[in-house]
Amino acid sequence: MNTPATTPVPGHVPGGAPAGVPDGAGQAPGAAGDGFAGAARRPRFGFGLIGPRRGRHEVTPEQLEALALPVGDDGVVIGTDAQGAPAVLGLGRPTAFDVVLVGGAWTAQVIALRTVGTGARVAVETGRRQLWTSLAQSADTGQHSITLHDVGRVPPQGPSVHSPVLLVRDCGARPPRGRVGAAPWQSVLTLLPYPSPMTPRLMDRADLVGVQRVAPDEARQIGRAMNLPPDDVEALSTLPDGVTLWCTRAARTYVTTQPTEPEAGLLGAARRME
Repeated sequence: MNTPATTPVPGHVPGGAPAGVPDGAGQAPGAAGDGFAGAARRPRFGFGLIGPRRGRHEVTPEQLEALALPVGDDGVVIGTDAQGAPAVLGLGRPTAFDVVLVGGAWTAQVIALRTVGTGARVAVETGRRQLWTSLAQSADTGQHSITLHDVGRVPPQGPSVHSPVLLVRDCGARPPRGRVGAAPWQSVLTLLPYPSPMTPRLMDRADLVGVQRVAPDEARQIGRAMNLPPDDVEALSTLPDGVTLWCTRAARTYVTTQPTEPEAGLLGAARRME
């Protein structure tokens, strides 16, 4: 084997180990300095030829901190907030998660469709099967991504970390108690077309509440239930189509949902009522 002419290589010390690396570090098995004299001349079964020796990829602890990745912001992009940043709804969770949406079926359908896009399954419990049929057919890729069930007839879904589930309950303003509820890797979105006397109780149990345009007296009812400031209570009766106030008792944000071109072709433009 001929020895190539010596050419300075950045990061290398001629005749020694790469710069910044202790002598003997980074050498392949059988190379000089590993305790096996003459091993480089013997066949190196399974290792092939000795390749170029380069400096190790090393960073300081300070540089390592800069490589940190964000966590906890994964989920379904349901629109943009007031600053124009993506608003993400984390529906795939290892804990039970209950969502109440006082609004239109259009928004619930966009959320369902985008949830399927993340690889999750969606089960819809509804008394308006005709409203959801075209969506379920369009999303069906042979994997039963969106399944429709009559009210009170939802079977166990078998959620898991590899197959999370979103259950959409479209059962009117006074939904009956469901047979299947929120569980690890199974979130529930209860759609209420308008508030009813039982709405405060549903909101009290929910982890997150979404509110679209409602009448002024309904806005006051929701404001009392969610401890909303007067400005937000007043705004609820004037929200444009596609805008939702997502809130808990400690935080709130307005989100605008714009359909993509395929979503607009399937569902039409944003609207509050069907």
